[in-house]
Parts: sequence; structure tokens; C-alpha cells
Amino acid sequence: MKLEGKSVVLTGASSGMGRYMAGVFANEGANLVVIARRGELLDTLAEELKDAPGTVIPFAGDVRKEEDCEAAIDLAVEKFGKLDILINNAGVMDDLSPIGELKDEVMTTVFETNVYGPLYTMRKAVKVFLEQKNGGNIINIASLGAIHQTAGVTYAASKAAVIAMTKNTAFMYMPDKIRCNAIAPGRIDTGIMTMGGLPNLPGYLRAKHIFALGPEAGQSEHIAAAALFLASDDSAYVNGDVLVVDGGWGTI
Repeated sequence: MKLEGKSVVLTGASSGMGRYMAGVFANEGANLVVIARRGELLDTLAEELKDAPGTVIPFAGDVRKEEDCEAAIDLAVEKFGKLDILINNAGVMDDLSPIGELKDEVMTTVFETNVYGPLYTMRKAVKVFLEQKNGGNIINIASLGAIHQTAGVTYAASKAAVIAMTKNTAFMYMPDKIRCNAIAPGRIDTGIMTMGGLPNLPGYLRAKHIFALGPEAGQSEHIAAAALFLASDDSAYVNGDVLVVDGGWGTI
């Protein structure tokens, strides 16, 4: 098992990529605190994985709230005695709006989840890692949308911020043996969709040209495999990198 005894906090674990990651990690021996707003889905996940080599503890919380982010990490340290790995997977899409169509509420929702959430968890995790004096590992889920026109301006900007915070953290804490990498998925077949209702029409009419040229959608297992690589010792010399998992969409 590649993650035997590792203590992990995983955000956005109630569905999609996060849910699949939780299963892979638990079956590789990791002990996890899984956080999402839909606590009932986390309870179901924990029940499904009760016979896995690793332990799964659900934590109903909202990554937009600093206190929930910190409490989830504190819970992992309390239950497992340490923190080894943080995975920032929670995220929301925008409505494909270009800048001229952008609404304040879209900016607020997307940035609170996609940017502030990872900042809150990373700040707390790094403090724990430094206290433990044994390094640490952070994996952030960015997006091809940060570097390719596959989303609206807000989502693209939020995921570009994730890449920036990933590289900055890797550089700043390299002497402390804290690694920080990102995964940039392309189109993955999960429950994440544009923010409630119909997408912004002008944005969609432009973006559909890119959508039409994209490959068949990937699956959550593709992202989980990338996350397992970055979480394990197989990637011990990988730091500050962005692993694009997009089926070649970014070449278009």
C-alpha cells in the first residue's frame, strides 16, 4: 500500500473526483478526514469504506469558512496524531460569463470556494507541518481552464490563483521539505456543472467552439490516479509542478 498510515485531509469529498479519491486513498492505507457541505453523503461514503485498510472520518463543513477548514485539520491531528497530506479538491464552476457580463455574486461564490478555501486550509496545514518538523504534502486541484479558454473569466482566474499559490508555497517552504503540487483536469465526467440555471449565453456561444474540439470526457479515476502519484513517494522529487490531465485538450 502506497499510503499506509498517512493522515490526509480531503476537501470536496462528497461527490465526483473527491469521492473517488477518498476510496483510492483509503484502500491504499491512508486515514482520511473528508470534508464537504453535504454531510449525509460523507456518512454514506464512510460506511461504504468501513472495511478499507484506512479509516475515513466525515466532517460536514464549508471550505468558505476558515473555522471549518481549521477544524477539519485539527480533527485529523486529533484522531490520527499528525497531518501528512492536504488535498484541496472542493470547487465550483462559474456560469461561463466573460468579463463584460460578470455579476458580483458569481465572483463572490467562485472565489470564496476556489481561492479562499485553499488559502485557509493551506495556511493551517503549513503551520501544522512546520510544528511537526517532518515535511508535508499539499495537492491542489486547479484546472485546464486556468491556462486554456474552457470556462468563464471568474473560474479561469480562480484556478490561475490556485496555480500561483501552489508554486509560491512550493518555493517558500522547499527548505522545510513541504511539497506543493497541482493537478489541472480537463473535462471530467463529474457532477460539477455551471452555476445553477443556464450558462451565460455570450460566454457559452464562444466557449462551445472549444468544447466541440475537446476529447471525450475523462473520468474521476484519472484524477485520482494523478493524486495518488503526487501523494506517494513515487513523486518525492516533484514539487511546484502542475500535472495536466486533460486527454490532450490543451493542445487545441
